[in-house]
Amino acid sequence: MKRDRSLQVAMAIYVFIIMVSASFLTVLFILILYLLKLLPEEPYMPLVLSIVAVIVSIILGTFISALLSRWVLRPIEEMKRATNTIATGDFSVRVQEVKKNNPLAQLIKSFNKMTEDLGGIELFRQDFINNFSHEFKTPIVSIRGFARQLQRSDLTEQQRKEYTDIIMNEAERLTNMSSNVLLLSKFENQKIVSNRKEFYLDEQIRDCILLLEKQWSSKDINLNLELEEVKYITNEEMLSHVWINLLSNAIKFSGDNSEITVRCTADKQLVTVSISDQGIGIDKDTITHIFDKFYQGDSSRSIQGNGLGLSLTKRIIELCEGEINVISEKGKGTTFTVTLPRTE
Repeated sequence: MKRDRSLQVAMAIYVFIIMVSASFLTVLFILILYLLKLLPEEPYMPLVLSIVAVIVSIILGTFISALLSRWVLRPIEEMKRATNTIATGDFSVRVQEVKKNNPLAQLIKSFNKMTEDLGGIELFRQDFINNFSHEFKTPIVSIRGFARQLQRSDLTEQQRKEYTDIIMNEAERLTNMSSNVLLLSKFENQKIVSNRKEFYLDEQIRDCILLLEKQWSSKDINLNLELEEVKYITNEEMLSHVWINLLSNAIKFSGDNSEITVRCTADKQLVTVSISDQGIGIDKDTITHIFDKFYQGDSSRSIQGNGLGLSLTKRIIELCEGEINVISEKGKGTTFTVTLPRTE
């Protein structure tokens, strides 16, 4: 609303400049005629001069308006052409910015920022489709290949079981990927947290650990829990995905007979949850991309994964207005720390 008013004021100033300029030039023109004694001193001269002044003002005003409008409206014409270009799907177009600090300059700057963001979104969309197609195609090819192997009559029972296990694992991978894509799409289009209620955060973390008991018990992993009693208000089901994803990663990349430490503390402003493992760790290059969709880092971290869990985790934490940080060293383990604002 303020920007609209500023633009109206600017246009009013331009019109005022045109009127003053035309009037000044008209008076100057008549004055020159008097000095040259080209105007006779007759009784009807005031009427004639008025008519002449109106005609001259119209001519001069039109001429000045044409010049000023061309100067003022040129960036708008460029924006019009750029908008038509964007409509064709080309987001690389930019409008040349003006140096003056006025509403039009701010509009052009905002327009260029918009096209830049649209270009980034389009690039991300194409990258997402390419990655998703690749990740989705890989297990399907694997399932098809091993299903054909099962049709052979010379397979041993051990080979048949091995191929069946691979098909089941790949099918499970597809199921998890589809579920994560749907959840991620849902949360990315969500702006506020619905169905908020109060619950005990420490009990929620314990429940998630119990859900994963089969995974950590099969590796004889010792869980060290340091959980303060914390009441928290948000969507309980949504937040549970965070702990399941982080705990699953910690278990997946931990060795046998290792230890995972889970801490939950709170003060008046923040709730802090950290999950530390003694696993393979993450290198610095991988950390910078670890929350990107479908990014799995090196091959050692791509075991039974699809690169969507941490993207989903980060988005949920953003919806809760919190933050997630990771500290890791290759071969020495990883610590994910989640901070959430306390809610009334």
